[in-house]
Amino acid sequence: MATFLLQRTAPLPPPEAWRRLTDWPRHGAVVPLTRVTVLTAPPTRSGTLFVARSGVGPLTVDDRMEVVDWQPPTATAPGRCRLEKRGRTVLGWAEIEVSPEPGGRSRVTWREEIGLRFLPRLVDPALKRTSEIVFGRAADRLLRMP
Repeated sequence: MATFLLQRTAPLPPPEAWRRLTDWPRHGAVVPLTRVTVLTAPPTRSGTLFVARSGVGPLTVDDRMEVVDWQPPTATAPGRCRLEKRGRTVLGWAEIEVSPEPGGRSRVTWREEIGLRFLPRLVDPALKRTSEIVFGRAADRLLRMP
């Protein structure tokens, strides 16, 4: 399994940064060759299920996730969301935290442990670097998109 950490400061108040980062279908708009389908009725909460399907044609991978912790930020307290990967191929978890910063800004921390079943640990460094690039760009785009 590969573990990575991303941190960003966004010129957005925490509730807006949170909204942009936890609107799951928007992730499909910023991650190449990916579509996200939410399987449970809104609003997002603990127990929400969604699937990120990445690939082309028959070469696709489903990353099925469940929200297991859902605490949106307030004006003075950070928000935290934890996702557990529940699929057969993609393993691990992800955490997104959004904290208030001076000047009405937000501090975003994204931690993730990701693995692909049947891949040896030897590929973990490459998986980590690829994930940092892909998810870093996704976070940047999500925070820029209204």
